[in-house]
Amino acid sequence: TNKPTNSHSSKQQTNATTNKNITTDKPHKENKLVPPQGLHMKKMILSPSLHLVFFGLLSQFVFLAKSHDYQDALSKCILFFEGQRSGWLPLDQRLNWSANSGLGDGSTNGIDLTGGYYDAGDNIKFGFPMAFSTTMLAWSVIEFGELMPPSELRNALVAIKWSTDYLLKTVSQPDRIFVQVGDPIIDHNCWERPEDMDTARTVYSVVAPKAASDVAGETAAALAASSMAFKSADPGYSETLLRNAVRVFDYADNYKGAYSDNEDIRSGVCPFYCDFDGYQDELLWGASWLRRATQSDAYLNYIQTNGKTLGADDNINEFGWDNKHAGLNVLVSKEFLEGNVYSLESYKVSADSFMCTLIPESSSSHIEYTPGGLIYKPGGSNMQHVTSISFLLLVYAKYLSRTSQTVNCGGISVGPTSLHQQAKKQVDYILGDNPMGMSYMVGYSNKYPQRIHHRGSSIPSIKVHPQFIACKEGSVYYNSSDPNPNTLVGAVVGGPGEDDAYEDDRADFRKSEPTTYINAPLVGVLSYFVANPNTNY
Repeated sequence: TNKPTNSHSSKQQTNATTNKNITTDKPHKENKLVPPQGLHMKKMILSPSLHLVFFGLLSQFVFLAKSHDYQDALSKCILFFEGQRSGWLPLDQRLNWSANSGLGDGSTNGIDLTGGYYDAGDNIKFGFPMAFSTTMLAWSVIEFGELMPPSELRNALVAIKWSTDYLLKTVSQPDRIFVQVGDPIIDHNCWERPEDMDTARTVYSVVAPKAASDVAGETAAALAASSMAFKSADPGYSETLLRNAVRVFDYADNYKGAYSDNEDIRSGVCPFYCDFDGYQDELLWGASWLRRATQSDAYLNYIQTNGKTLGADDNINEFGWDNKHAGLNVLVSKEFLEGNVYSLESYKVSADSFMCTLIPESSSSHIEYTPGGLIYKPGGSNMQHVTSISFLLLVYAKYLSRTSQTVNCGGISVGPTSLHQQAKKQVDYILGDNPMGMSYMVGYSNKYPQRIHHRGSSIPSIKVHPQFIACKEGSVYYNSSDPNPNTLVGAVVGGPGEDDAYEDDRADFRKSEPTTYINAPLVGVLSYFVANPNTNY
């Protein structure tokens, strides 16, 4: 699909310099919307040269790794999702500075669309990244749930169900899928608590024969994966999820195309969550999850038959809310490795190739790392890449270990232990083993981001300040240099730049904004290290 120009980044830059009361924000999808030259380094360019020299020298030193409390980090990682909740909050809500919000969502269309998650630091419910976050939470439970403390497994299932209950509402009408609630342009021009929202809660939906293969395919994946996560805990709910997954996938496959190519949808989802990388990967992704959940040969045939035409051989080394290729290859490789389904070998070859790009010693072209050792892709919200890739490292290591396999990376043999080590370096960096000496998870350790780009966290709680705070009245809090008054425990921010520097600046949303799809795969990663804390590197 054609990639639009980076008008959003340009707009953010203009507004930041001309009118600080106007704010736009949205972590860019993958690394497709690269900021204008020098934008992501803006804070560093304005800093004294000694600041640059300091970080350059600091990154040359090996910082002392410390032992981490992975169970505490896991608990907080899951707790974060409570801070993203929309709708009627339950009595056992633990982040008690937040309250009910979005209670009229869907009413203009005669449907109940309350619930679900705000994707990041704004008050919009974007269906595409919400479904992906749900898939990753469910995959975390499927692969590593048995390693979670029982209380955290329960909390993880609660986090999944908060989303799947909403996703079921979005597909409750035949031949229609509701893909978004809220006008992002209007919302992003306000700095307002979700409880005070008075912006348009525009409902965006796609009706047959219009296409939405990407959102429908990802929603099918989310519901199918979640059906597996709930299979023993709630068999009835699991069956409901799977039945709807089958139906939603049929919509995705019958009406092929990208949801953001519909004119009435494009204005609401772009440039925030456009489908930049095509819908084909979501068709394979949804079919692969349905194959795993149902064991039906119909879905196996779909993956085998459509692999080439839908781009499975493209060997794209990305994984995130838009591009599923690397995750798809790892997921399907399980059946080749453990089930000896040799027709799926090409997926395993692509998965091997991806793993080799993550091994510094291999001869493959490598993914970029910061001087401090963090996986880095330009474009903002970098931690989404770090957590999703770390998750794939651990899942693939699990599949290899079960079958006593290794990966051949240009003359060197890479086994599960090496993949574990690569993942641990990333998670330990997030938790504090980095040149800044800070945790990028809010509330973990003694030093963490205080000024995250998040409306609910940065404006006084409605419990403390019950008076209405209007759209532009929140700007004083956006522009404040004070720490956020409400701690969004467990939120992992976009993270440092390519130089390992982090300025803790609320306005720099590319670095300081948390998202659901940063945290979701990290739940699985942390669960593994709760049970295996002594992996060395």
